[in-house]
Amino acid sequence: METRDNYHEAQEAPQPHIQLTSSIGTTKAIIVGDPKRVDAIAAHLDNATPVTYNREYKSVVGTYKGQRILAMSTGIGAPSAGIGIEELHNIGIQYIIRVGSCGAMKSTIGLGETIIAEGVVRDDGLSRRYVPEIYPAVPSSALLNLAHRHAPNAHYGIVRSHDGFYCDNNQDVESFWANKGILADDMESGILMVIGRLRGLHTLSILNNVVLYQGDVMEGINNLAHSDDALRRGEEQSILTALNILCDESLENN
Repeated sequence: METRDNYHEAQEAPQPHIQLTSSIGTTKAIIVGDPKRVDAIAAHLDNATPVTYNREYKSVVGTYKGQRILAMSTGIGAPSAGIGIEELHNIGIQYIIRVGSCGAMKSTIGLGETIIAEGVVRDDGLSRRYVPEIYPAVPSSALLNLAHRHAPNAHYGIVRSHDGFYCDNNQDVESFWANKGILADDMESGILMVIGRLRGLHTLSILNNVVLYQGDVMEGINNLAHSDDALRRGEEQSILTALNILCDESLENN
């Protein structure tokens, strides 16, 4: 029979993919797709300390405004993001903000502009394995309210999460959703919010637009990789917004 000590020992064992334990000493995390973006977050943290780098999961812990924050990458897409989110929950993380990139689905949204998701069209495969598609993907009201305080000029609305850049019918699908008022496409916000609600986590998704509506996806991603000025400023803004939300004093009262 498993003893209480054995149970706690199992809980303190490193999670199999992210290789973290509750010893990181925080309940607040920022997740990103690109491992290089972890370094961009670390530049804003005091005493930033690399923790692990296993597969696509690179992590750093540091402090911002006196509060301890974890930054971790999850790679591309819902499956790897879902694994990371579940394992963060297992080690006691309660607040997760995704800082990611997206492609605009409105011509009025420029490069480097911030989009904050009020809800997500679940057009990915993994979230359907958790719950039927009629289950909504929505952020934490506490984090969303703070987003309006810290990023009043961001674009707020519904985004769509999908599974691939190179499907043959992408243009038709995007036109369909653009006509329904969707602001942008990404790949991870839907699974973040679904798992968040199922596991009792506070979640939010803050996105930096890297592709103009009906623009060239490959060009946009390449520009992001090569630090286009507008995209770099947009990434910086989204990182600072996430940090300020997580460290807002009123968050502790929710």
